[in-house]
Amino acid sequence: MAESKHPHKEDSVELDLSKLHLPPGTRDVDLGEVLETSVSEDVEKKVLRKLDLFLIPLMGICYMLQYMDKLALSQATLFNLQEDLGLHGTEYNWASVVFYFGYFAWSWPSSYLIVRLPLGKYLSIAVFLWGGILMCHAACTSFGGLVAARFFLGVGEASVAPGFALITGMFYKRSEQPARQAAWFAGNSIASVIGGLVAYGIGLIQSHTVSNWQLLFLILGGITAAYGLVLFVFLPDSPLKVFFLNQTERKVALQRTLENKTGVMDTGKFRWNQVWMAAKDAQTWLLVLYTLCVNLCNGGLTSFSSIIIAGFGFSDLNALLIQMPIGAAQLVFLLITSAFATTVKSSRIFMMILNSATSMIGMILIWKLDDDNRAGKMAGLCLGSVFAANIPLSLSLISSNVAGFTKKSTVSALMFIAYCIGNVVGPQFFIPSEKPGYPTGIKAAMSGLVLGIFFLMCLRVFYMWENRRRDRLYGSPADLTSAEELQDEISNKTDHEIESFRYVM
Repeated sequence: MAESKHPHKEDSVELDLSKLHLPPGTRDVDLGEVLETSVSEDVEKKVLRKLDLFLIPLMGICYMLQYMDKLALSQATLFNLQEDLGLHGTEYNWASVVFYFGYFAWSWPSSYLIVRLPLGKYLSIAVFLWGGILMCHAACTSFGGLVAARFFLGVGEASVAPGFALITGMFYKRSEQPARQAAWFAGNSIASVIGGLVAYGIGLIQSHTVSNWQLLFLILGGITAAYGLVLFVFLPDSPLKVFFLNQTERKVALQRTLENKTGVMDTGKFRWNQVWMAAKDAQTWLLVLYTLCVNLCNGGLTSFSSIIIAGFGFSDLNALLIQMPIGAAQLVFLLITSAFATTVKSSRIFMMILNSATSMIGMILIWKLDDDNRAGKMAGLCLGSVFAANIPLSLSLISSNVAGFTKKSTVSALMFIAYCIGNVVGPQFFIPSEKPGYPTGIKAAMSGLVLGIFFLMCLRVFYMWENRRRDRLYGSPADLTSAEELQDEISNKTDHEIESFRYVM
C-alpha cells in the first residue's frame, strides 16, 4: 500500500469551528457543544426510535397518497373519462405522459429551492398544491384542460421523492438508509394494494351531479391537500429543528450522522461548483442512464395497467381490484431486498439487479403466454412491476455516495429528469391499435430493463475501481485519527474532494 497521507497522530487536531460556514438552521447552536455531546448507545437508540416513529410514517403516508394520485388517471379510464372528454387516438397517451413534462420542468428549479429554503416547509407546500391541482382535474371538459391539469400536477409532485431522499440522508447513517428509504417508499406499494380498493368504492357511489371519475379526483385531491397542512406542522427542516426531540436529542441526531460525510451541515447555500462536479461524475451518468432505461417499463405499466388487466377479461370495476396483487408483489420484494441490502454489506446493487431481472421474467410471461392464460399473464404483470422496489435502493445510493448538499440535490434532479424522460418515452410504444395486449410496449419495457441491468453492473465496477484507487493513493480510512475524520465530516466538501470517502455498493 502507498504511504498514507494520514499517519497516526497522538495529538488531536484542533478544529477551528469559527471558520466553518454553518447553515441558518445550525447557527443558533454551538457546534462545539454538538461535537462534545456524550452519546451512549441507549440514548442513540432512543433518538433513532423516535426518528423512525415520526419521520417514516409522515413520509410513507405522503408517498402513498402521491402514488394513488398518479394512478388516478389510469383508474379514471374505467369510469368513462375518455368518452366524457372525447379523447381519441393517442390523446390519452399524451394526457398521461404530460405529467412528466411538468415533473421534468420543475426538477431543476426544485433542486435549487430544496437547498435554499427550509426543506420541510417547502415540501409541505408542494404537497398542498399538488392536492389542489388534482382536485382541478374534476373540472376538465376537454383534452386541453386535462393536459394542463396533468402538467401542473407533475410540477407539484416533482419535489417530493428527491426531498424525502435528502431528509433520509440528513437524519440517518449510511448503513441505516436502505431500510429507511424502503420504509417510506413502501407507501408506493401500499397505494397499489389499497388504491384499487378505494377506486372501486368510489365507483360504487351513485351521483347524478358528478361522474365517478370526477369524484375520484375530488376525493383523492382533497385528502392530499389536507395532508400537506399536516406536513407543514410536523415535517422538520433539519436535525436541529425537530419538535419531537429535546435539545440534547437534537444534538445527538446531528452528531450521529456527521460520519456520513455527505453534507448534513451544508444546507442554506447553493454551491455552483458542486453542480459542475456532479456533471463530471461518472456515477451521476450511470445512475441517470439506469433510471432512464428502466422507466420505459414504468411509464407504460403506470398508464396502461388498468387497460391491460381489463384486456385479460375482467370487468372494469373488477380490474381495479385485480390490481391489488401488483402492489403486494412490489411490497414483498421491497421488504426482502431492502432488508438484505441493510444487513449484507455491498449488496445494494446486486439487489437492484435481482429486482430488474424478476421484472424481465414478468414481461416475458405477459408477452409469450396465450391470451386465455389469465392467471399466468396476471402473475407476469405482478412480477413485471417488481423493479419499482429499486427506487429506494437507488435513492440510498445517492444519499450515501454523493457528498455535498448541492451536489446531492443536483444528482437527484438529474436522476428524476431521466425518470421523466423514460416515463414520457415508454408509453409511446403502447400503440392504441395494439390494445389491450400492447406487444410493442411490452418489448420496449423488456429492452429498458436489460439496459438498466447493464448500467447497474457498470456502476458497481466504477465504485469498486474508485475505492481501490483511493486506497492506493491515500491509504485506508481506518488510518485516520478521530480528529481527522471529524474534520472531513464537517468540511462541506463533495465525495471527490474528501480523500477518506469510500463508496458503498
